[in-house]
Amino acid sequence: MPDHFHWLVKLESCSLRKLMRETKSLITREVNFSTNRNGPLWQQGYHDRALRREEDLVRLARYVVAKPLRVGLVERLGDYPLWDAIWV
Repeated sequence: MPDHFHWLVKLESCSLRKLMRETKSLITREVNFSTNRNGPLWQQGYHDRALRREEDLVRLARYVVAKPLRVGLVERLGDYPLWDAIWV
């Protein structure tokens, strides 16, 4: 997606807040450097959803992996580089 991303992560020793702060910072530095720009890239905050039941994992993973196909970024699921995630 050109304006957001979906992740399915298992937090181990890191908080979601710290993970998002560091991810946004790293991506902003790289984008700013590669495009010769300065300034913020992301809006503040993020939306998260906790996985409550283990049986929802496959359904949610399939949703995340198939999103580029649904929005027309790829023509086939296999064209998306992460289509073969272990949960699918």
